[in-house]
Amino acid sequence: MLHTLTCSLRASRLDGTIACPASKSYTHRAIFAASLADGQSSIRGALDSLDTRATAAACGAFGARVEGMGGGELTVDGCAAPHAAEIDAGNSGTTIRMAAAVAALLPGTTRLTGDSSLRTRPMTPLLDTLESLGAECESAGGTPPLSVRGPVRGGRASVAGGQSSQFTSALLAAAPRMPDGLDLSIEGQAVSLPYVDATVAVMRRFGARVEERVPHESYSVAPRAYAPARMGIPSDYSSAALLLSASVLTGGSLAVSVDGAGLPQGDAAFAEMLRSMGVGVSDSRGTVTVSPPARLRGGSFCLSDTPDLLPPLAILSLRCRERLEITGIAHARAKETDRVAVMAEQLGRLGVRASQGDGSLLLWQDAAAPPRGADLDSHGDHRIFMALCIAGLCLGGTTVSGEASATVSYPRFAADLRACGAAIGAA
Repeated sequence: MLHTLTCSLRASRLDGTIACPASKSYTHRAIFAASLADGQSSIRGALDSLDTRATAAACGAFGARVEGMGGGELTVDGCAAPHAAEIDAGNSGTTIRMAAAVAALLPGTTRLTGDSSLRTRPMTPLLDTLESLGAECESAGGTPPLSVRGPVRGGRASVAGGQSSQFTSALLAAAPRMPDGLDLSIEGQAVSLPYVDATVAVMRRFGARVEERVPHESYSVAPRAYAPARMGIPSDYSSAALLLSASVLTGGSLAVSVDGAGLPQGDAAFAEMLRSMGVGVSDSRGTVTVSPPARLRGGSFCLSDTPDLLPPLAILSLRCRERLEITGIAHARAKETDRVAVMAEQLGRLGVRASQGDGSLLLWQDAAAPPRGADLDSHGDHRIFMALCIAGLCLGGTTVSGEASATVSYPRFAADLRACGAAIGAA
């Protein structure tokens, strides 16, 4: 489904202001915490997308009641006694990983699956840790579909942190409901750590006691049930990065309105990356504007903590006068697609030269053959689809497949850009 529909793009100048959508990451986490609380919670400004609806459905299957999706404010009646369930997480890695950890709290067997993309996503580090705590887990060679049977009591455990921070986040999010709490250590060179910070921030909003004994290495969660809470969801800086790239590449006076709500988001670092490439970035009370030079500087950027910045950063190579090197992205190969390979391939179709390493991507232009429009394939990956559309608005003469994928994280993507002058149509 996410591969269907192709859009065409003409070179466009973007003017106006776009309100950045709400954070997908925080919406997931808030729904899970509220669902595990004993009482009614309110979540203001939650993102309504395919992925967040998958989380709402999963929590509903466990016994919570989640109402109001799409209406501006979610009401979540938590479940004091969750029960085993059948979970279809769709395309959402966060949903299936957090749901698997919740399943380990419960007697009975929970079965979890997802779409064809999700059924390729790794689960082994999480399942290994759950089994070390006493859960019974089965999977299709370390990927979904899978089954999890509890209950676990908690205690001491470790989790491998080199593939995804979602394994750590899932264990932490479930830990307050473990009778013995959880002392969790992260092993190896951990990635995407700001997402763990986001998990801890949400847990604390809902009354959990979380101690970070060694920053980003060791956590202790007390066996203390979540409390109902009211929480507002911040803007999604992953989506903001895409919009800022659109402003840089297409010209005009596009402004992006963001509200971080004082909560941690690693992708907020994108503004500093732009500055290092020669872009003027101004933030006036949450309205961000950019002043790009005619040609961007290149540079080297490590995205080990911020892999979702790979697509919006990579497309800036279309306007770089120097080489652009992106490192620390081995874990981006295990997202909805192998994002390193797909971005290299698709930018190559546009005329950008690319060289891949296991965890790196080097991009540069051939002076004799400037970038030009082409027919592109997002492989059904929402972040790649949006980034390639922005590239098409920069160059014109471009088609991009996979329009439906944007509903995973930013359903209004095309509509918001059209309102600011983007020539996006059906191919």
